[in-house]
Formats: sequence, C-alpha cells, structure tokens
Amino acid sequence: MNVLLDHLPEFREGFIGTILLTLASGVLAMVLGVLIAGFRVSPVPPLRFFGTAWVTLFRNTPLTLLFLVAWFVVPVIFMPGLSPWTKALLALSFYTSAFVCEAVRSGINTVPLGQAEAARSIGMTFFQTLRLIVLPQATRTVIPPLSSIFIALTKNSAIAGAFSTAELFGVQKLLSDQGFDIAWIFLWVALGYLVITFTISGLFRLLERRMGVAR
Repeated sequence: MNVLLDHLPEFREGFIGTILLTLASGVLAMVLGVLIAGFRVSPVPPLRFFGTAWVTLFRNTPLTLLFLVAWFVVPVIFMPGLSPWTKALLALSFYTSAFVCEAVRSGINTVPLGQAEAARSIGMTFFQTLRLIVLPQATRTVIPPLSSIFIALTKNSAIAGAFSTAELFGVQKLLSDQGFDIAWIFLWVALGYLVITFTISGLFRLLERRMGVAR
C-alpha cells in the first residue's frame, strides 16, 4: 500500500494519461474507421482499393512497429517536432481504426440491400444513403464488437509507456527503475487498467441495452 500512497501523484498522472490517450485515440479511430468503412463499401473503385489497403496494412502490422514508425520515421519525413503523446495518439488511432472499420463494415452488411436501393431510387447519393439510412441501423450490431475493440485499445496504450509517454505502464517502468517491489507496482497498475476497462464495458452494455429498447 505504501508504494501507492507514497507515489500517488505519479500513479494519478499515469491513470489520467491512460484515460486521455484512450479517449483521444478512440475518437480519432472511430472517425477514421467509419470513414474507411464507407470507402470499403463505396461504388468508386479507387476508394474501395484505398480502404482495403488501409485495413490490410494496419491490421497486419504489429503495433510496436507502428510506434517505431511514429517515433523515427514520421517526424523525419512528414511532421517534425511531434510530441511523444501525439506520436502515440497517431499509432494507436491508425492501428485501431482498421478494426473499427471491419466492425462497422460487418454492421453495414447486416442492413438489407433493398433499403439502400430504395434510397437511391428516390435520388439520394451513396453517402447520403450511408449516413441517413444504413449507418443508423448498422449501429445496433456494431456496438458489441466496438466494446471489445476499445477495451483492447486501453490495453494497447500500455505500449506508449515504453516510449516516454505519461501513461500507467510508464509509472511501472519509472518506479521499478528506482528499485521498488515490482509485484506491488504491477498490482496497482493492473487495478488501474481494470477500472478503465470495466468502465468501458459497462458503458457499452448500457448503450447496447438502450439500443435494444429502441428496436
């Protein structure tokens, strides 16, 4: 218990850092994932190719490798001067967006094709049909897999701690380097992650029940 109480500011900073990183990368991954899912079901071949390439690349690339690219390649070629937090945000968001895309695309495929055809018959464009007709219905089936994806995102954020980002796992590295008992450090870090993941799971269960009533 002394490990936690004596270093409460460090644990608090890491806990808040994990929450902020998870929230920010989750929002960005959601936006990118829905956009790429739209590309994947688009009638425009170049957009379908781009969506397929995006998912294939980021789903089959180890997340640690993406962090290395974000740290040592992106600043040199594209955007110099990025903060460690921003680099972690980009790596986590791009990686997670591929999984969000596939979950959303699976949900889109559950909507009867006749509804999209009816929307097009009254003059709606593809993106209007997707936004107004298809996605609202697909949301109900997408919620359960998204819960698992965002819980995985929370745990994946631990990699950021090894790359000088203020995060729960980074607290473990800091304190273990100072010679504290690693078992107790891991215990409090694990409890911090459990609080976050249980909260995400509870929020998605609540959302799923509300959407279920809406049926």
